[in-house]
Order: sequence, then structure tokens, then C-alpha cells
Amino acid sequence: MLTLAPDIEVLARFGRALADPIRCRILLALREAPAYPADLADTLGISRTRLSNHLACLRDCGLVVTVPDGRRTRYELADERLGHALDDLRAAVVAVETDRTCAEAADKGCC
Repeated sequence: MLTLAPDIEVLARFGRALADPIRCRILLALREAPAYPADLADTLGISRTRLSNHLACLRDCGLVVTVPDGRRTRYELADERLGHALDDLRAAVVAVETDRTCAEAADKGCC
């Protein structure tokens, strides 16, 4: 059981990052390959301003880092294990979603 404040804070930051669909899309895009903000904005179909705000959140959460590249700045996941964690989390959620063992799930909308 997690009881240490640092462990709980790390998970809370990860949860905060995943709480927004755009940030999820950014993380999944960066899981595939590092990217420049302009390219990410075009790929995701959002404004650069909006993307910038989400990237700032992800940086504050410690999930992405910037890498200077000449006059440009590239973004990438802070650690390659985050990509694996996203894959594992997505697989677990899909498995739980398809395994509706609660007989009353459809009626109660709980599971």
C-alpha cells in the first residue's frame, strides 16, 4: 500500500496529466516520437497557444522535457518508461472495460 507522500504525489501528478484528453493525446504522440510544438499542434488539430498550456502542465508534472535543437525546442517524454506505463495502463483499462463481471453494471452504470 502506498503511504509515502512522495509516492502519492507522483501518482497524483500522473493522474492530473491524464485527466485531460488533449494531454493524453500529447503523451501518446510523444510516446511514438519526440516532436516540435508546431508539428504537435498540427497533428492534434489544436492551436499553438492551447498546446503550449498543456505542454507546460506536462512539464510541471515532470512527464515531458524540452530538448534544445538549434533555434527550436523539441519535446519528448521525460523517461522512456513512461511510454511503457501508458501502454500498460491503456491495456489494463481496456481489459477492465471488456470484463464486466458486475451483473448490475448495465442497470447501475457503475462498472
